Amino acid sequence: MQEQTINVLTQKIGELIEKYQELQTQNEFLRQELVKEKAQSEAKSVQIAKLENDLISKDVNADDLLSKIEAVLKK
Repeated sequence: MQEQTINVLTQKIGELIEKYQELQTQNEFLRQELVKEKAQSEAKSVQIAKLENDLISKDVNADDLLSKIEAVLKK
């Protein structure tokens, strides 16, 4: 009886160790994915900031051009 209990416990411990190792592998994969996604997010944020600055610059240029055209038309 005691030997059977030891065998069952040994089996259960083995299963727990196997599950733990699987979870460690999955955790490492997810950690790497998270790092990759954060890097992509940062790159997109930089790209968005650049596009926003370009848009602001073009708006200023358009406003300046419009002011010049209005100034010429008023003459």
